[in-house]
Amino acid sequence: MIHKNKKVIFNNYLQEILNISEKYLYEVFDKNQYDEFIKKISYIENLKDKKEIVKRFSEEYIQFVKKNFQKQYQETDEKIMNFINSSGKAIKIIWGDCFKVLKKMAPESIHLMITSPPYYNAREYSHWSNLNDYLNEMKKIITEAYRVLDNHRVFVFNIGDIFDNDNLITKAVWGKRRLPLGAYFIKIFEEVGFTFVDDFIWDKGEVQSERHKNKDKPYPFYQYPLNCYEHILIFHKHRLDKTRYPCPLCGTLKVNSNTQSEIGIMSWECKNTQCLKRSKSNRGKRFSLKTIMTQSNQKKENEISSTFINKWRRDIVRFNPVIKINSHGKNILGHTAPFPEDIPEFAIKMYSYPGELILDPFAGSFTTAIVAKKLGRIGIGIEINKSMFREAIIKNIYKHFEQPLFDDKINLFSELDCL
Repeated sequence: MIHKNKKVIFNNYLQEILNISEKYLYEVFDKNQYDEFIKKISYIENLKDKKEIVKRFSEEYIQFVKKNFQKQYQETDEKIMNFINSSGKAIKIIWGDCFKVLKKMAPESIHLMITSPPYYNAREYSHWSNLNDYLNEMKKIITEAYRVLDNHRVFVFNIGDIFDNDNLITKAVWGKRRLPLGAYFIKIFEEVGFTFVDDFIWDKGEVQSERHKNKDKPYPFYQYPLNCYEHILIFHKHRLDKTRYPCPLCGTLKVNSNTQSEIGIMSWECKNTQCLKRSKSNRGKRFSLKTIMTQSNQKKENEISSTFINKWRRDIVRFNPVIKINSHGKNILGHTAPFPEDIPEFAIKMYSYPGELILDPFAGSFTTAIVAKKLGRIGIGIEINKSMFREAIIKNIYKHFEQPLFDDKINLFSELDCL
C-alpha cells in the first residue's frame, strides 16, 4: 500500500535507514501513521553515533507498532493506564477485582507478571463451591493476564498442592484428598496460550506438623507424606507476530521472514547488503523480536551475579517460608498468606530489566511490588480486600523503606480505587 507523501529529508544515517526501509514502512503504516512516525523520530537526526541512531530508530519503531496494536482493543480504561504509566517509581496499589482490572488494561502493557493466587478454599476470604468453579475463575483471570503481558515475556506463578475436598462428588470428610493444583494450572496456562517452560520446586524445609504420621498405625497403606514444597512455575508468552521488525545491526526493514525459532516466535533475516555483518555465505543477521528484547540491554550494570545464578541453578531450591505467627500466636504481618521475597527476587532479576513494569494480580502483602521497587523496577499490585488488608499493606511497605534510605515516605506508594 503506497501513499503519496511529501518526503522528509534527514541529513545523516537516519536518512539511509529510511531510504532502504520506506516501502516497508508503507506496508505497515497508513499515511497518517507514517507522517506521525516520521515526526516522532525526527530528533534522531541530531545524533552522531551510528549505533545509537540504529538503537533509537528500532526502539521508536517497536513502540510505535505496539501502540498501534494496543489501539485495536476497545476496552482499555485510560484512567488505569495513566496511573500505571505515571512518572515516578512509587509502588502502585490498585484496589479491585483483578479480573475486572486486567480487563481494562491495554494489551501487552506489562513486562513481567509474578503471583501466588488464592489457593482453593485455603483461606477464609477465598472460598468456592467446588474445585471446578475455582479453576474456571482462575482461567478467566489467566486469559486476561495473557492479553496484558507483553509479547515474549514471562509469567512466574507460585502455587502449592493442597489437601482438601473438591466438593464435586461429596462434601463429606472422607472426600478430602491431595489436589494437584500445580498440574491443573499448567493445563490452564497452556490452554490459554502460554508455553510451560520450568517447574522449580520450592523446598520449604522441615515440616512442623504431626498430621498424617499415623504413629498409632505403623502399617502399610496408613502412611502419607506431609506437603513440604510448592511449585514455582515458569511460563512464556509467544504470540505469533508477523510484523516486520528492523535489523538490530543496520536498523533497516529490508528483512525477509525466516523459520520460526520457537513456536510463536517469528524469525527474520537481514537482506541489506550494506549491513555491518554478513556470513561467509553472504547471509545477513538473523533475529527475532524476542532476541531484540533480550539482548538490547546486555550491559555490565544488568549482569546477574554468579552467586545468585548458582542459588537457582537446580530446579529444587530450599528457602524458608515467611514466619507470620509469633510465639504468642499473633499474626505479626497482618496477612494470612505472604510469600517470601526469594520468589519475586528470582523472577525480577531473571526476567526483567530496570525500569520495567512488574505486576502481581493477587498482590496480597505486596511483596512483589516491594521487591520490584528495591530492584529498580515499577511494582504494581492488584488487591481486592482493601478493608481487610490496606493497613497491613501500607505498614509492610513502610517497614521495607525506612529512613535514611528514603527521606520522603509520602512518595513510597500511590493508590487507585477500582472497587
